[in-house]
This record gives sequence, structure tokens and C-alpha cells, in this order.
Amino acid sequence: MLKVGIFGATGYTGFELVKILVRHPQAQIVWLTTESYVGQRLSDVFACPWDFPLVAADAVAPDEVDVAFLCLPHGASIPAVKRCWDAGLRAIDLSADFRLADPAEYKRWYKAEHSAPELLKEAVYGLVELHRPEIRDARLVANPGCYPTSVNLGLYPLVKHNLLASERIIVDSKSGVSGAGRGLSLKTHFVEAHDNFSPYSIGHTHRHISEMEQELNKFQVSSFKFQVVFSPHLLPVNQGILSTMYVILKEPLREADLVELYREAYAGEPFVQVLQSGQLATLRHVVYSNRCTISLTRVDDTGNVIVCSAIDNLIKGASGQAIQNMNVMFGIDETAGLV
Repeated sequence: MLKVGIFGATGYTGFELVKILVRHPQAQIVWLTTESYVGQRLSDVFACPWDFPLVAADAVAPDEVDVAFLCLPHGASIPAVKRCWDAGLRAIDLSADFRLADPAEYKRWYKAEHSAPELLKEAVYGLVELHRPEIRDARLVANPGCYPTSVNLGLYPLVKHNLLASERIIVDSKSGVSGAGRGLSLKTHFVEAHDNFSPYSIGHTHRHISEMEQELNKFQVSSFKFQVVFSPHLLPVNQGILSTMYVILKEPLREADLVELYREAYAGEPFVQVLQSGQLATLRHVVYSNRCTISLTRVDDTGNVIVCSAIDNLIKGASGQAIQNMNVMFGIDETAGLV
């Protein structure tokens, strides 16, 4: 039985981890930390049946567990990861602190120097479908962001087979309000978000672009250096992301051939569903699951294709993917706790 600890258990991703772990057949929660609710129980913070005590981060012993999940803001996660590293346990970080391999890129996008650059080379980017062999042996896994998960899974087969005709990729994404976290802000206030639909950080400004470009350029086999033009939107639902990607292929392919290409690329993947020609991915395909559902639409005979990719931002886009990473790291059935 794996012993598990969670740093930052009272945010949405931390609570989602608890919900998955309590039904996981081979994991046991040992401790949960919080900054805001020390001394209370989880059931005092969330309407739930679990009375786990909530303790301060400095009150736990990392070596009491086999693996720690870190659900902390970027910047705050670095010292906790170092603490886990020094204690010799494996860690899965759900913040952005170890997703970018280049500390200069971290500084560019997060406006701060990385305080543990020596650990960046140890971190494995935790998109299982693309990095499973490296994840098996990793001591530190950087759980991907939610938008990049939907986008990179949606585009990977085209990049891998060198089918894209342009370096520029246009991505239009819609995310449920939970993607903004549990902290209060004006834009996620009920009155602001309900009956509304709004873009934000459009163009080349959203921080998740850095992950999209890093991973896509990792797998490209041409001389391209991909640039993502990104338009995220706040969708007035609780959970879910739908990313729509507009690309041009070097040579036109039949829609059925595109579907077959994707099904071959994701053959045997338990959490990727490629829809048949004529179907379109929706949030209802994926919400409350660890699945990514992908649809492909051939626009015309000049190579224009629209890829739609849907995930649940809290599960495949965060906590479910973190559990999937844990299962791979410890040689457990990859679907344990997730189906």
C-alpha cells in the first residue's frame, strides 16, 4: 500500500486528489497540509464524508510517505519539492515550477528567478501518453497544465508525423471556472461569470503557451519552431476544457485517414478516445473522467483541418493525471483509482 501526502489539500486540485485516493485500491492518505485551515478537518472545509485532519506543512515528516503531491502556487512549490527531494521520496508537482526545462523560460513567463534550477534537469514532464518511459523512473514529475494537456494531446500525432505546413498554430480554448482555482477574484465571481463568456490573456501572453511550445517543439522532426497563437476563454460551467486547433497540413488527407492516424498514435492508451469521422468532441465526453476525447474535421481539399480536444480540467488536466503519473511511477495498473 502506497503512503501518500498532499501539500495544499484544500484547493480544488488537492480536494480532487483526495476524492480519487480514497477509492484507490493501493494508496493510503497519511497527511494533508493547508495554510488556511490548520487544526480543522477536511469535512469542515468541504462538504464531504472524510474527517482527515489538516495540518501545517512544517508539521509533517516527508519521509512518512512514499510519494507527495504538491498542490501549491508556482513559486511556493519549489521549497516543498526541495524538501521532498532531500528526504528521498518521490514527488508529483501540480504547479508550474518544474514544467519548463529552461530556467530562462521560467523567468520569462513567471517573472521570477527559479530558486532550484539544479532540479529542473531531474524533473520529467508528466504527460503520460508522451513520456511514459521517463516517468517510470522519475523521482520528480511535473504535472502538466490543463490547457497544454488538451492541446498537446490534440496535436501530437500531426507533429510526430511531420504533417504540419506552418509553424503557426491557432488554438481557441474554453475552460470552466474551476480552472482559476478556489481563491476569490472578480472575474470568477458568480455575477461576473454566470450568463457571460469572456476571453482573457489572448495572443501570445498566457503562461501555458510555454508548455505547449516546449512539448510540440520537442517532438517536431522538421526545422519548424512552433509558435502558438492562443485565445483562452472563461466558460460559465464548473469543469471542463474544450480546445479547438486550426492547422494546415502539407498535403490534404481524408478525414478517415486522419482518424486512423490518431487511433494508431494512441493505440492502447486507456484515457485517449479518438472519435470517428463526423463526430465532434464535447465536454460531456469527458467531464468527471480522466479521458481526453479528440475529434478531427477536414475543412476542405487544401489541407485545412480542425482538431477538437476535450478534457476535464480538474481531472485529466490536473489531479487525475497526477494519479496516472503516480500509478506509472510505482508500477501500478495505470487506470487504478481512475475508472
